[in-house]
Amino acid sequence: MNVMPLGEKVLIKRIEAEGKTAGGILLPDTAKEKPKEGKIIALGNGKLLKSGERAKFQVKKGERVLFSSYGGTEVKIDCEEYLLMSEDDILAVIE
Repeated sequence: MNVMPLGEKVLIKRIEAEGKTAGGILLPDTAKEKPKEGKIIALGNGKLLKSGERAKFQVKKGERVLFSSYGGTEVKIDCEEYLLMSEDDILAVIE
């Protein structure tokens, strides 16, 4: 299925959480904290400005980003989990 976000929305695939601590202890799925890092899969067409033009995104498809803990809406597409969020919920780009 092909998904195209609307407006200033961004579709993000969350990067999997580490299954092991720094000390080597294996963590069960229930103890893992959901990562706040992901990869941008798709972008909308930009925020509509008062002038009628569309604002350009500060992020690009394929970039790794950090986002806020409670940002976005979890969606399931073709048995895969994604986050659909506003560009404002993205905090930083990881290089």
